[in-house]
Amino acid sequence: MRINKYIAQAGICSRRKADELIANGNVKINGAALKEPGYEVADGDRVEVNGKLISAKQKPEYVLINKPLGMVTTVSDDKERLTVMDVVADIDARLFPVGRLDYNTSGALIMTNDGELAYRLTHPKHEVYKAYRARVAGILSNEKAARLRKGVDIGGFVTSRAKVNVIKGTQHSTIVEIAIHEGKNRQVRKMFSAVGNPVQELERVAIGEIRLGHLKPGHYRKLTRDEIEYLKNC
Repeated sequence: MRINKYIAQAGICSRRKADELIANGNVKINGAALKEPGYEVADGDRVEVNGKLISAKQKPEYVLINKPLGMVTTVSDDKERLTVMDVVADIDARLFPVGRLDYNTSGALIMTNDGELAYRLTHPKHEVYKAYRARVAGILSNEKAARLRKGVDIGGFVTSRAKVNVIKGTQHSTIVEIAIHEGKNRQVRKMFSAVGNPVQELERVAIGEIRLGHLKPGHYRKLTRDEIEYLKNC
């Protein structure tokens, strides 16, 4: 098994992140720093990541959390802020977040120790839509909504087509649901700013067909068998 896949199956991180660990010298095979990113792990090899012995054999775990505002989507934080790991602290498995949500964005986030699934969900070719509910400043006109659906320039990058549904609005703000399959940094906020309606509140309500529902902020639930199969095949 290729080393980056081995690390992913051990629940350390995705294959992409595993390649970074290898390049940075954080992976050892039988006590020696690995210099070959395409290394095939053989039976009996001792694999260490960041000084800890790992194994690719483990029970896969899949959970959906409702990330609260003011929490970072990282495994650890040098500023000692709350991280998404605090939400799943009682699960006896080494989970990591699939993708990320900004500090000031709440909502649906999948956590797992299945690196292959994480790779699938974050790879652009699979086009898994993520739906957000936003409160934006001012009136989001039909013309602006059409621009968002078609794609807007957010600074050197034109977004792909989006699904936009205006729920309700007043003179001061509009509540709108938007679904995108890309994952550029702060993309939804930049999209609304591009049409003159900056985001006031933002919550991710769904990842593909998996919706947040009534899950309370700071809580998690395990994914059902059907939901896991959906994610593996979407």
